[in-house]
Amino acid sequence: RTSSEPDDLLTLLIQANMSTDILEDQQLTTRSSHVNISLTFCVFRRRLTRRPGMQRKLRVELLQVATDSPTMDELNALPYLDTVVRETMRRHPPVPAMAHQAFVDDAIPVDTPYKDRYGRVRDHIEIKKDDLVVLPIISLNRRKEIWGEDAHEFKPECWEHIPKVAASVPGVWGNLLTFMGGPRACTGYRFALVETKALLFVLVHAFEFKLAIPAENI
Repeated sequence: RTSSEPDDLLTLLIQANMSTDILEDQQLTTRSSHVNISLTFCVFRRRLTRRPGMQRKLRVELLQVATDSPTMDELNALPYLDTVVRETMRRHPPVPAMAHQAFVDDAIPVDTPYKDRYGRVRDHIEIKKDDLVVLPIISLNRRKEIWGEDAHEFKPECWEHIPKVAASVPGVWGNLLTFMGGPRACTGYRFALVETKALLFVLVHAFEFKLAIPAENI
């Protein structure tokens, strides 16, 4: 250390927060949380306008809350709000796919054998080091073998009794891969869910959403 370098704590803290890495992390956090929440709410609004009965049922539940500023625990205690959020995250995940790079050679087992391009029957997928593995989140969340024959329908009520296969999905939240799972799971998923529920609470509590034109003309 030279005599010209700062040695007081305040200056060191200021310099640490001006680091390029810190600024990039803040930029990533802002983009990933607020942009994804905005996209999710657009889906909510479309679903609520097309399903007036669902919107009324949700509003009745929200109006039963005794405060206009509910806590996180109070929001999480609303069962129908929770099922609507879960079903939206299942049918319309903010991130439809995720890619990971393999560090080592590996083999991924499959539940249904398939034929490769040479006609050979395979029960696994071979992965080589540095291969890019794309996880189709939206496809898995809508797969009939997991969620039943009505997997492509928007049905919040399905969360009252989810299929046995779906209950075994190792997602970090809600038996879904929307926020992934394991050590690579989304670290901010709790914040994203609370922010989503809070936004829905405020807007559905105060406004009624209707289609500007008949649904058949959309």
